[in-house]
Amino acid sequence: MKKMIFVFLLIIAVGCSSSDQNKYSDFDYSFARSGGISPIYENLLIKGNKVHYSFEGQGKNIKKNFTISNEDLITIENTLTENKFTKIQEDYKKLYDNISVEINIKKGNNAGNKSDASLIMQKNQQHWEKIVSAFQQIINKNIKTES
Repeated sequence: MKKMIFVFLLIIAVGCSSSDQNKYSDFDYSFARSGGISPIYENLLIKGNKVHYSFEGQGKNIKKNFTISNEDLITIENTLTENKFTKIQEDYKKLYDNISVEINIKKGNNAGNKSDASLIMQKNQQHWEKIVSAFQQIINKNIKTES
């Protein structure tokens, strides 16, 4: 009887670990925007040339999978390097009801995690904006927004 319960629980556990959850943990590059008074949740996850994009908020719910070119990946990596991603300093002020951006890089020389949830130090702000823009261009190029 105990073996049957164990097998039953094992089947449930395996069934609950879906590939959707894997999308959110197995990535090379991650760009996420979230928060605000009227909250939004936006994620761009890149693994190799495969991309998972999701957006929820402002009356929209978008989920899309697509591929990007090697040139796009090189552009992202070059932008991270040119703007010294790993050297960007986050401020420690607390902000509330602010839409913040978090970028997480798991591969290459630019591996690291940065967020503007507490702002970015002024001396690094221009570099941060260029990096955010590189990810935003990937989104704009591949996701048609509905007006």
